[in-house]
Amino acid sequence: MCGIFGIVGPKIDEAHLKKATNLLAHRGPDDSGFFVDEGICLGHRRLSIIDLESGHQPMFNEDGTLCIIFNGEIYNYPELRNLLLAKDHKFKTESDTETVLHAYEEWGETSVEKLRGMFAFAIWDRKAKKLFIARDRFGIKPLFYADNGKTFYFASEMKAILTDRTIRRDLDEAALASYFSLSYIPGPMTIFKKIRKLLPGHTLTWQRGQVHLRKYWDIKYAPDRGRSEDYFIKQFMELFHESVKIHLMSDVPLGAFLSGGIDSSAVVAAMSMVTNRPVNTFCMGFGGETGGYLDERVYARIVAERYKTNHREYEIAPDPEGLLDKIVRSFDEPFADDSAIPSYFVCKTARENVKVAESGLGGDEAFAGYERYLGFKVRTMYGRLPHLLRERLIRRLVNMLPERSDGHYTVNHMKRFVRSSSQDDGEAYYGYLTRLNPGIQGVFFSDSTKFKKYLEAPKELILDHFNSVPMEDERDTLNRAFYCDIKTYLPEDILAVTDRMSMYHALEVRVPFLDHPLMEFCATIPPEMKMKWLRKKYLLKKAVRDILPREVIDHRKQGFVGPMTQWLKSDLKNYVAEALSERNLKNHGLLNHETIRNILKEHFSGQEIHDTLIWSLLVFQRWFELYIEGNEYSGNCD
Repeated sequence: MCGIFGIVGPKIDEAHLKKATNLLAHRGPDDSGFFVDEGICLGHRRLSIIDLESGHQPMFNEDGTLCIIFNGEIYNYPELRNLLLAKDHKFKTESDTETVLHAYEEWGETSVEKLRGMFAFAIWDRKAKKLFIARDRFGIKPLFYADNGKTFYFASEMKAILTDRTIRRDLDEAALASYFSLSYIPGPMTIFKKIRKLLPGHTLTWQRGQVHLRKYWDIKYAPDRGRSEDYFIKQFMELFHESVKIHLMSDVPLGAFLSGGIDSSAVVAAMSMVTNRPVNTFCMGFGGETGGYLDERVYARIVAERYKTNHREYEIAPDPEGLLDKIVRSFDEPFADDSAIPSYFVCKTARENVKVAESGLGGDEAFAGYERYLGFKVRTMYGRLPHLLRERLIRRLVNMLPERSDGHYTVNHMKRFVRSSSQDDGEAYYGYLTRLNPGIQGVFFSDSTKFKKYLEAPKELILDHFNSVPMEDERDTLNRAFYCDIKTYLPEDILAVTDRMSMYHALEVRVPFLDHPLMEFCATIPPEMKMKWLRKKYLLKKAVRDILPREVIDHRKQGFVGPMTQWLKSDLKNYVAEALSERNLKNHGLLNHETIRNILKEHFSGQEIHDTLIWSLLVFQRWFELYIEGNEYSGNCD
């Protein structure tokens, strides 16, 4: 992996270029390179994975008319390289970066459609004075940009862009409302009005001050109901093993995250089958007053023992406040998925032993692994009950239930289910996703009238994605939920946290489930095979029964999160009370302090679980202190 940064405009400051690029040194500590020409400057920080000796960037084509800075891995580059050699292209290195450059030289902007991998890169055409930027199909690698009218900026992380004081730090209110609704900010928004995200599967072209965006890929759901389960299992396993194999391409030590869940366990099993060395595996557990919180280390150990891996574990102590600044500075905007905490430690442990790690991310979206998918399917049966019974009796009774004392989400999920399930499909699914229930939305912000319209932004985004997927019959409704998550939650939450926490430790993380031929095939599997008899991941579990222990396949899914519910009520209670005091909230005046006080009261009393919302508030408070009050990074390039 690497970090990239660039400026296109009339005034080029080489000192600024180097200082801003070097803020990305954690993404690429092995090497740095810079290119300055008329109207353009490009910076690169390299984490050397392939072609260690000759992969220096920026990199040029034969006549020096094209220049590239690249972040990612292209797994089919050997095949593309051979095609280009046959067309008389001359190569100086063995790197995938040079292959991307020559592919652009040969096929132009459509070359991105031939790439198989994860990437964010920029190519400068010196003759045409044109900048071409591309991001991979699923958004595994990040890319931010800003345009102030005269100068165009892009970078792997916003901190590099923020070094230019002409980029104003005005808050995007729709992004802020989306953050508290979803716990992340969906693209193309960022917390700053002037900075945007390049969406996954898109390219951006800048020329003569004009910006043009193009979608080059989308996943299409076309259930093939003429095929049997055995057919889908056979084809999936072939594609999955192929994907895992090509993701092993590396000139440095490699390992895998092993949570004890099906997805990561399947990746480790497949890795073990195609390598002649024990796989390095890494797992997290939790310490402190975590109550009955399920610890999946026991299942990870079972897999590790079966495949004789070099297995390492790390126990997380309940001190997330010590990580808060690191998390905030890694994202440069509010981000509230508390899986950032175990992700930080598992990446730290892995980087002490390897430079590349494979992950099972993407399996839930491919095979219906999330609890909300189950709720969405159960909703159809629930909807057959009389309206009065659902709304007047069941909903009232469920809302009165106290939350479980051990921090599990069983009752909380029931409350979200009954609050949303009587709405139409799209609205119901959004109700499962949002962290602001209807009773909070209208009084959460201090200026409720102003923010009422902004609170519609995340819902409209989800509904747009949801309704864009065609349906042949009722069974296809789940595909709409899968598509929503692939377009929002996948890139902006789980892939974002994986990228930032791994790059903080200069660790490259690869995701074999998100090989696009594999995911395109999974989009042809009927959703009723992915979830059957209310069993999540039915087909995947059936597919991996021969390679995984039964205990791993049949145990309840935990997910890669920490016991935040309990931590907030015990180890962090005093810290929360101080950080979210009325005095601190008044520093920005954006939130209704009485509502925040009630949220804390409900959580601490066990009336309702608000762990994600409270963590959202903590992160936002610290982000505001650093980036708005403290103007973080603005002085780095003086």
